[in-house]
Amino acid sequence: MSKQILIVDDDKEIVNLIDISLQNEGHTTLKAYDGEEALTILQDHSVHLIILDIMMPKMNGLEFCQRVRQHNNTPILMLSAKSEDMDKITGLMTGADDYMTKPFNILEMTVRVKALLRRAYYFNHQLPQENSEMIRLGELTIDRKTYSTFVREKKINLTSKEFEILYLLASHLGQAFNSEEIFRSVWKEKYYEANNTVMVHISNLRDKLEKNLGYKMIHTIWGVGYKIEG
Repeated sequence: MSKQILIVDDDKEIVNLIDISLQNEGHTTLKAYDGEEALTILQDHSVHLIILDIMMPKMNGLEFCQRVRQHNNTPILMLSAKSEDMDKITGLMTGADDYMTKPFNILEMTVRVKALLRRAYYFNHQLPQENSEMIRLGELTIDRKTYSTFVREKKINLTSKEFEILYLLASHLGQAFNSEEIFRSVWKEKYYEANNTVMVHISNLRDKLEKNLGYKMIHTIWGVGYKIEG
């Protein structure tokens, strides 16, 4: 599953360390040392995943992430020396799919890269070709074969995790899922209390849907979880 990965960090030693690790996994890499350079690379190259530092000159990682998410769903693994929960939440709210704090374990980073690629690409192409992969809820169409979401004819740009949360809720109309159930189903990792990841992704997903639908689709059942009405 060789992919092309863009590494964006102003620390050349970190870039080289990540580069070596990814190439050992069989991937090809592109390198940028600030957000502006990275945007230029994206215009000229097809990229399957972005590893992105936050603190950079010219254009920081948060601004870069926002710019990318205006028209691109490429998975983003964000890196930062900041470890506070609000820093992580801010990173996820700008559109990152995952977040790691520096200093990080290079082996853990490699595992997270594999998980992001598997969810965004490999798993997508291994889905059975069944009619159940297409869900229509009024003006909303969810196509799991292509990981695409449309309101009427307009495509809605969702990250891979936002899409999986939406598909989970839409395929179980009327059923409420709590944060732990959603996290285990979508991230397929152990859930820890005080984990705000699901809340942040639900918030982002709601904003995108309501902006285009004009009404609330995902409802909060206080003390229970989230659901889409049947």
